[in-house]
This record gives sequence, structure tokens and C-alpha cells, in this order.
Amino acid sequence: MKVKERVERLAFRTVLSVNRLIHEEKAENFVDTAIKILMAVVIGALLLAGLYKLFADTVLPTLTQRVAEMFNYSG
Repeated sequence: MKVKERVERLAFRTVLSVNRLIHEEKAENFVDTAIKILMAVVIGALLLAGLYKLFADTVLPTLTQRVAEMFNYSG
């Protein structure tokens, strides 16, 4: 009977330890999340800067020229 009780206690302790480890939140998870958020912000800023550069150099001058041509229509 003693051996059975020891095995049951050991199994119960093991289950408790594994359960605690699974549900434990350490700072590593928070750091990973912070890094992911920071990466998303940086990538978003780079995309916005690229779009701004594209619109400022290519799209807006062409658009301005076409609007000016529309209003200077002499037909």
C-alpha cells in the first residue's frame, strides 16, 4: 500500500508541476509581444514613408499637370 501511495503522490505532484509551468507567464512572453509590436510599427512607418515618397515624386506632379491642363482647355 505504501508504494501505491508514493506513486500516486508523485504522479499528483508531477501533474501539478506541469500545470503550473503551462499556465505560468514569464517576462519572456511580454518581451516577445513588445518586439512584435515594435516590428509592426517600424514596418508600417517604412511603408508609409515609401508611399509618401512615391506620391510626392510621381503621382502628385502628374496629377497637378493634368488638372492644370483641364482648366487651361481652350476648345
